[in-house]
Amino acid sequence: MNRAAGIQQLVNTTIWDMVIIGGGATGLGAAVDAANRGYKTLLIEQNDFANATSSRSTKLVHGGVRYLKQGNFKLIKEALKERKILLQNAPHVCNSLQFVIPVYTWFSKWYYGMGLKLYDFISGKHSLGKTTMVSKASVLQLLPTINTKNLCGGIVYFDGQFDDARLAINLAQTATGKGAVVLNYCTATDFNIVNNSIKSITVKDEISKVDYCVKAKIYINATGVFADALLYKINKQHLPIIKASQGVHIVIDKKYLPTTTALMIPATTDGRVLFAIPWHNKIVIGTTDTPIENIVIEPIALQHEVDFIISTLNSYLQIKITQQQVLSVFAGLRPLVQAQAIKNTASLSREHIIINEKNGMITITGGKWTTYRLMAEEVINMASKIAALPYVPCSTINLPIHGKPTHNNLDDTLSIYGTQAAGIKLLIQKKPSLGTYLHPNYLFTHVQVVYAVRVEMALTVTDFLARRIRLLFLDAAAAIAIAPLVAKIMADELYQNDEWIQQQIVKFNSIAQQYVL
Repeated sequence: MNRAAGIQQLVNTTIWDMVIIGGGATGLGAAVDAANRGYKTLLIEQNDFANATSSRSTKLVHGGVRYLKQGNFKLIKEALKERKILLQNAPHVCNSLQFVIPVYTWFSKWYYGMGLKLYDFISGKHSLGKTTMVSKASVLQLLPTINTKNLCGGIVYFDGQFDDARLAINLAQTATGKGAVVLNYCTATDFNIVNNSIKSITVKDEISKVDYCVKAKIYINATGVFADALLYKINKQHLPIIKASQGVHIVIDKKYLPTTTALMIPATTDGRVLFAIPWHNKIVIGTTDTPIENIVIEPIALQHEVDFIISTLNSYLQIKITQQQVLSVFAGLRPLVQAQAIKNTASLSREHIIINEKNGMITITGGKWTTYRLMAEEVINMASKIAALPYVPCSTINLPIHGKPTHNNLDDTLSIYGTQAAGIKLLIQKKPSLGTYLHPNYLFTHVQVVYAVRVEMALTVTDFLARRIRLLFLDAAAAIAIAPLVAKIMADELYQNDEWIQQQIVKFNSIAQQYVL
């Protein structure tokens, strides 16, 4: 990906087939699909790719165990199929993961066991492994620090796991490889509307502060929780369709739950399930479900949400966690669709909706990472029809995501880059100092900063530490400690001065403090 070249294409293109606004999972998936069909595609994102909801998930690629209770088998089956597709197309950022539900009554063992057997049955040929009911001894072997009082066994099942922000970058690269132009830090600031039809939009490059006039045959609003804000720019009488819900996660050291198996707590006081998941050699625990009125780019975890997670986890562990053990806390906003909006839409799933705004724009919102590919297929089908573009069928089911390796070596610290790892290692061979570690406690190196700037369109220190290597999510204090070094390396690559370095450090620290308890 080359941002300067992308800006030049934006200038030189008279009219696009599709302009996608929003660079999260939904928008990036749509860009991949549209470009793969041969449509002239532009994607713009007001911040960095996956800056908001799409980098703050529970890191699961799943069918939705909690939907079993609702009896929504169609939705589960749909998601399980997409789970298998994603694991096949992006094995460098996605993997199968074993889960354990510890049970403390015999009734619970059979209740959850039979439920997950049904989950297996629905999975069919897309299953990742057979559900089994195991003994107390087996649970202790898998989860050594689990609370043993009244423990009578457990259920082992399998689901998917991934690195959300890394997948987002790979989707941007896949779209670019198929001919799309994807640009971060570009905002749709204004809409030129004639006779209730969008004739063009004004796109502001937030880096250069230059405005561009952009025309397209169809525009796709894939801005997630910001969908209403974008629609309000077009129509001041727009009625909100989004009700945001905040999900919070905390991250602790793996020594408190020394396992490669995830813990699933099937029933919490807020009616959700809680997960404790091994991820990048840490444990991610979440999530919560808190209605939020104020939709912001950097949501802040509320104290009662953190307390809820810690207290729920502690009821299942021998070792008790306190706030002092939390290495990072992050919050994300889910774009839940308000019920009254569904009456006026072409509702394609109970998880997401697609709305023809009848002014040259389509809005797609709701949904989850697991079904991003299916959502993209549906919205591009509709968009191409409305824009009267030549019919081209979707073929992303078997489309490899950028970096997909032939064989994935998980022992390689650069395995997350897939086929691109070889190029990164070559940079170190040419300049051995790039192999120097950024922090004494982590295996991240100087070369990853250089690569993120040159190849992955990282423009800020936050881009790198939050979404290219995930350190802000894993250990906020460590990320703050190396921010000055990262800023210096990035400045050299971006031809920036000391003033830029200081501004980046200050800006990053202000964001990073929200990840520290």
